[in-house]
Amino acid sequence: MDNYPASRLNALVEQIDLGVMVLDDNLCIRHWNGFIAQHSGKSLEQSIGKSFSEAFPNASMGWISTMVELARNCPDQVYCQWLEPPLLPGLFGRTPDGKEKQRQGSLFFPFETSAGVRCYGLVVYDTSATIGSHARLDAVLAALCSQQEEQEQLLRKLEVANSRLLRSEGLAAIGQLAAGVAHEINNPIGFVFSNLKTLSGYVHDLLKIIDAVEGMESLDELRQLKHQLEYDYIRSDVEALINESEDGIDRVKRIISALKDFSHIDEEEFRPADLHRGLDATLNVVNNELKYKAEVIKECGELPEVECILSQINQVVMNLLVNAAHSIEKFGRITLRTGTEQDQVWVEVEDTGTGIEAGLLNRIFEPFFTTKPVGKGTGLGLALSYNIVQKHNGRIEVFSEVGVGSRFRVYLPILQLAGKQK
Repeated sequence: MDNYPASRLNALVEQIDLGVMVLDDNLCIRHWNGFIAQHSGKSLEQSIGKSFSEAFPNASMGWISTMVELARNCPDQVYCQWLEPPLLPGLFGRTPDGKEKQRQGSLFFPFETSAGVRCYGLVVYDTSATIGSHARLDAVLAALCSQQEEQEQLLRKLEVANSRLLRSEGLAAIGQLAAGVAHEINNPIGFVFSNLKTLSGYVHDLLKIIDAVEGMESLDELRQLKHQLEYDYIRSDVEALINESEDGIDRVKRIISALKDFSHIDEEEFRPADLHRGLDATLNVVNNELKYKAEVIKECGELPEVECILSQINQVVMNLLVNAAHSIEKFGRITLRTGTEQDQVWVEVEDTGTGIEAGLLNRIFEPFFTTKPVGKGTGLGLALSYNIVQKHNGRIEVFSEVGVGSRFRVYLPILQLAGKQK
């Protein structure tokens, strides 16, 4: 009965598909099972008592020495799996593509016999199946990497497309702006041109009076000519025409100056700017869009200079003002407000238009989404505005009630934190 457990254990060791080897403290072979004998071509009887390096001269004794050192210093098992030569007792397996190749893993651990003798156990097993699993896993990972690269390429294409769409919306806004500015400039230029034609006729009559002076025999003839040419009326009207023309030219200058302040073409970097000056310029530029639709009321507070790209903020305010005008069906009111809140400033545009349904408020900043009739809007104005505000590390809040109107409030930090511009 005493040998029964040992015999059962030996039978198990001989049946399992693993190599089992026992070494003494001097790394001499004391036992191995039939798996080792079968795969190494060496018999146990001829190898017992031999050192491991003598029995397996091709094995890596440097690795074995490292394992022994670790095992002596650590009571836990020491595990290492290696897949390339030099190998322990050579095992042969097949790779996933059918080629035969030596593959093995080994488990090395210390133990003591019942008599207190220190020994080492070495378990050797075939890792061909593991290699096949790794190969399949590598193939899956490679496929996933390929899909990730394709997705990244699609994202880059989408970013380029989005940038082009937003740029096209900017160009559309510039075209709309140019039409309004042309109309605003055309009025003063029109009456200045008309005044110049009238002045040309007056100058012609005055020159006739001057030329006739030398041939006049009496002052009565001169007075008669002046009366005939309506000299007194010409004299009073000339001053009025000149003053009116000066006012027209000055108006054109103000529009051009406002357009320059609005665009700030030379600015592409964040720098301190006067938002109120930008708002005034924007109002002057879009005046033609607003004056027929709404009364514009300004309720501006005290604002510090704000670190921003002013031309982009002007474009945001322009989009909000134009949208406000478009939302008003007949004639209403647009209120432009400004204020400060802690380390931020805000600009608000409120209208008395038709308002936006609550269910649509979460979509108004989506590209191509618009509540305007077909052909009346691209749906990119608010998307562009949202991107600009995000770039400035700000936010836009929207309040709207159908039939009452809408209120858009843009928050901007007074100072941009270094490296935080988006």
